Amino acid sequence: MKAEERWQARFRASRMTLPSWARQAPNRSIYRSNATGTWEVYAWDRVTGATRQVTERPKGTAYAAIDPTGQWIYWFADADGDEYGEWWRQPFVGGPDEPIAPDLPPGQPGGIAMSTTGDVAISMASEGAFRIHLVRPGQPARLLYEHGDAAWVADMSLDGSLIAINHGEYGDFRHPALRVVRQNGDTVGELYDGTGKGVTGLRFAPVIGDRRLLALHERRQRHEPLVWDPATGEQREIWLRDSGDLTAEWYDDGRGLLILRDNRARSYLHRYDLGGGGLTLIETPHGVIDAAAPRPGGHVEYSWSSASRPPIIRSSTGQVVVVNAGGPSAPPSVPVEDVDVEGEGGRIHALVSKPEVGNAPFPAVFLLHGGPTSHDRDAFSPEAAAWVDAGFAVVRVNYRGSTGYGSAWRDALRGDVGHIELADVAAVRQWVADQGIADPNRMILAGSAWGGYLTLLGLGTQPDLWAAGIAAVPIACHQTSYEDEAESLRAYHRALLGGSPDERPEQYAASSPITYVDQVKSPLLILAGENDTRCPLRQIEKYVAQLAEHGREHEVYTYDAIRGSLVVSERIAQIALQLEFARKHVTTH
Repeated sequence: MKAEERWQARFRASRMTLPSWARQAPNRSIYRSNATGTWEVYAWDRVTGATRQVTERPKGTAYAAIDPTGQWIYWFADADGDEYGEWWRQPFVGGPDEPIAPDLPPGQPGGIAMSTTGDVAISMASEGAFRIHLVRPGQPARLLYEHGDAAWVADMSLDGSLIAINHGEYGDFRHPALRVVRQNGDTVGELYDGTGKGVTGLRFAPVIGDRRLLALHERRQRHEPLVWDPATGEQREIWLRDSGDLTAEWYDDGRGLLILRDNRARSYLHRYDLGGGGLTLIETPHGVIDAAAPRPGGHVEYSWSSASRPPIIRSSTGQVVVVNAGGPSAPPSVPVEDVDVEGEGGRIHALVSKPEVGNAPFPAVFLLHGGPTSHDRDAFSPEAAAWVDAGFAVVRVNYRGSTGYGSAWRDALRGDVGHIELADVAAVRQWVADQGIADPNRMILAGSAWGGYLTLLGLGTQPDLWAAGIAAVPIACHQTSYEDEAESLRAYHRALLGGSPDERPEQYAASSPITYVDQVKSPLLILAGENDTRCPLRQIEKYVAQLAEHGREHEVYTYDAIRGSLVVSERIAQIALQLEFARKHVTTH
């Protein structure tokens, strides 16, 4: 297989998310798959083995859920891939689609929670407010919660009596508080650990009448599980000696927790016994677990991959869960190498992928992850593999602001947003050059969303370090982006930069790439979504106009869906464009 066919085959290979199932009908499952070339929702009857496609939308479907009884499949429908729309549902066995709250205006989704009684809680953001409504299809929606700061529904108890809400009422969307209310809006209990220590609700116990809520807290400088009874106030913290951030899920009898530990770009699974407190490691291959869930009977299903091996759904019994074998699997890629580099803010962990052909020093692309509250992992990436096949070393830096290394590392962006991350990127750049891995004259800075923002900022503030830049759906001007973006992103901006643009104009300007556009020297490719409510088009157009005004070499590609497209052919087109741009400006031989 030729290199071009090889990297495109990775994008076209059929993939799927971890199936989720109805709590009271575990043989009824849903998942999302790209089998048709667009990410859509599918229903899977585990008894008969039958699967069927539920949604078919031009721009794909990103959010879906199944109700606890297994009767209904819910999904969010936006008009143009802009994440602005309404929730719909369809019977699990098939039938007509129907909006669940036709009396509500469209908005940005913030979560959905369902009970066995037919009650549904949906979060929507629009017109400067975050609202949670209680909905029983066929009846008018009833407002349960409204606030100007970000909030979203976490879960609803199986009997529908309790609703858990994560909210930023105390001024910090990045470190939310957790409130449990009754259907009349009365507060049952609240957890708030103070500034810089978020408490995030996950799931109520999967047993009728059980009030316990599983949550994550940050009392010891990392995410750890907590079991809380909001009526009595009783709390139980689950502590692991091992390092890394934790999340958790209930076993179906409510007596144990499945704990997913993420540490240094790899994942580990443990079972925690709530009765005796025992902790058991669940054997999994070396790599990354994107999602995991216990099945009735006690075994665990999980979605696994590594940098060299494509994604697969596995079981802790050792079996592979085959649901959607829609063609050949993706060709493998190269494994990653871990590097640790001393930076001004502490030790920086990075991942390096080297081409299988050619000799060092290689041309290199620094693929900066989005978020910034995310991190790069030893997971399969068709994008990174395409660059390796093209002869580039791929360097991925988990700069300050990244998750997976504790709360202090994640929250280190305060005061100098953008510049802090780029200082870490520059330190790793110097290291790979000193080690002879990459040619310092042939290094490209690239990324999407927050990674695209850092690319624009890096080309303006570190103009001599980069031979070229590729920025996909970037933030180019924080102030203009704030004016146009979705409500949840405004809340995030306020939390990250200390207020609104009117309150912190100097901070917004200092962290904006448009402030440094006159210092850009290297050729630049910008990819932008015309309907993007996260990184809106107008602020990118302002930046591009100033690039042109200063005579800087640049190319712009626009497409009609938000962020990383859910359409496979669009993703392939974008990667092909990026590789062509890179070859034009950086030789690979």
